Amino acid sequence: MKFEKKSLKFLEKYLNTSSPTGYEHKGQEIWMDYIRPYVDTIEVDHYGTCYGIINPEAEFKVVIEAHADEISWYVNYITDDGLIYVIRNGGSDQTIAPSKVVHIHGENGIVKGVFGWPAIHTRTNQNEPVPKIENIFIDCGAISKKEVEEMGIYVGCMITYPDEFFEMNDRYFVCRALDNRIGGFMIAEVARLLKENKKSIPFGLYITNSVQEEVGLYGADMIADTIQPNIAIVTDVTHDTTTPMIEKKKEGDQKCGDGPVVFFAPSIHHTIRELIIDTAKTKKIPFQRAAASRATGTDTDAFAHSNGGVPSALISLPLRYMHTTVEMVSKEDVGNVIKLIYETLLKIKPEMKLKYH
Repeated sequence: MKFEKKSLKFLEKYLNTSSPTGYEHKGQEIWMDYIRPYVDTIEVDHYGTCYGIINPEAEFKVVIEAHADEISWYVNYITDDGLIYVIRNGGSDQTIAPSKVVHIHGENGIVKGVFGWPAIHTRTNQNEPVPKIENIFIDCGAISKKEVEEMGIYVGCMITYPDEFFEMNDRYFVCRALDNRIGGFMIAEVARLLKENKKSIPFGLYITNSVQEEVGLYGADMIADTIQPNIAIVTDVTHDTTTPMIEKKKEGDQKCGDGPVVFFAPSIHHTIRELIIDTAKTKKIPFQRAAASRATGTDTDAFAHSNGGVPSALISLPLRYMHTTVEMVSKEDVGNVIKLIYETLLKIKPEMKLKYH
């Protein structure tokens, strides 16, 4: 799939905009501006989950969903010497923090800082220190707690990485927070294709970009109760397990470039999953399979277990180096996820049997 210039421009702007858990509003504004021409109406709930609706008057409702938030840090403690200690906001990885530049979102705007780390020369003849939450710290150039506070930095301020989007070898998209703003991009592209190809669908379609997935699927949990859909198709990322130090016997066998990953798990509805697989086979879209033993760990679980049970399925995008600042996805896979969701929607009928089997 070749991407439109306007689509890539949106993707770059969207990814480069900080959207940490609990503070997703700036990214959501960009996302809503992009989908506005392709939907009939847009709604936002109290916590910031956004959804565009096609055919809002229809009784039968289908959700396609991604999550908008990215991992980050909170300022947790400021020393008398002006150094900042942190706690996680989501699954932030302390091992990648040393020497990273950060943006501290203070009351006076963004302040730059760095995660400091002792030089290799000073670590000779001692047990090599390992980055832990207790020992990683941020230096923003201040020499006292008072000076830090004068910069507008207080306990509770959000901290994000500024690493920006780029393309690698014309094969990969690379950026922080592809988990899962790439999902928001993909569902937005589905809405665009439906509009530009003048496809009519016999149900209400809710293109949903949820908040707070990284801390417990909370946005999806709330919006599922609001929309009360009949079907939910969720897209998120999953691990490319072909890179070093990943055990395939534990994590499965998924690879960037080999297509979307269709999941098997207790929360996955058989009928919807088989519809997706049949669509992939019929339309000759490459796909992979993966299994999750108890929960998928994605918003699929929140939708599936809401409202007395919503038939739900998960289409995942293989990704390398999850929860780092250099997350990588195959451009070809991105196109195929978009195509798979789009073609699956064209097969859904309100009268289809959803009995679990």
